[in-house]
Amino acid sequence: MAMKHETLGMWLGVLGVSIFAVTLPMTRLATGTVDAPQLSPWFVTFGRAALAGCLSMVFLLLTRSRPPNRAQRKSLGMALLGNAVGYPLLLGFALRHVTSGHAAVITALLPLATAAIAALVLHQRARLGFWLCAGLGSTLVVVFSLLRAYSQGHGFGFEWADLLLVGAVLAASMGYVFGAKVTQALGAERVICWVCVMALPLSVPGTLLTWPEHSVNTSAWLGLLYVGVFSMWAGFFAWYRGMAMGGALRVSQTQLLQPFLSILAAVPLLGEPLEWVTLGFALAVMVTVFMGKRYNLPPATFTRTSKDAP
Repeated sequence: MAMKHETLGMWLGVLGVSIFAVTLPMTRLATGTVDAPQLSPWFVTFGRAALAGCLSMVFLLLTRSRPPNRAQRKSLGMALLGNAVGYPLLLGFALRHVTSGHAAVITALLPLATAAIAALVLHQRARLGFWLCAGLGSTLVVVFSLLRAYSQGHGFGFEWADLLLVGAVLAASMGYVFGAKVTQALGAERVICWVCVMALPLSVPGTLLTWPEHSVNTSAWLGLLYVGVFSMWAGFFAWYRGMAMGGALRVSQTQLLQPFLSILAAVPLLGEPLEWVTLGFALAVMVTVFMGKRYNLPPATFTRTSKDAP
């Protein structure tokens, strides 16, 4: 039963990553480029959080959820800064200057960043074999992304947009882990819902103040709708539940698939070509993910105290 529980957590993690993978091309559709701007990154950040916040409020009312206590609000506040503000804002500004494929070069580091922060914050440990597999998988992702960027004429050099993407990776990792920290006590669905509701005092005024004053393509609004409903809300239902069931450190390695899934999604959305090497690298990465799972220790046990009880 424990093995089945853990395996289900892994597959929920894959589902969440699949939803998050479309965030890159959808965000680019929403923000546009420097030459053809659409919605501002500020509006996309506030708008998606406001949309998810409204859905979250309905969910919490229908389920009669108790408000989080003070200790839980601290973790939720960190998740808010990472997932509701830091990641989408930095990503939005970066994607105005680089392509979705270029962004995958940096976001490929997300699994290791999340695993490292999970080990630090949640006190989850793994054997050396796990870290070797994680490092190998991340190396495969980075090598593939760099080769793809070079073949398209982007070169290997870093620019200021890459620094924004590094910041986005760190913000997302922090949000994932601190959200997972209170998932056992609040429930996977309620974690992201409370994050979005707590963000409403910021996201609603921000949305109104940054509302676009020029005409915007329909595709940009559809991109905003996706990142608001799925990237900011529904995807976390599967993601936090998967990390709670399978362990944040272990399930975080499914993020190794995210760059490849983003590239696949960009084929119909952005018209980018699909190359056979993508499937080969994706298969190799999947092998490292499941090899790392074998070397990992059982997920850390969460215990409730009177301070953490909902």
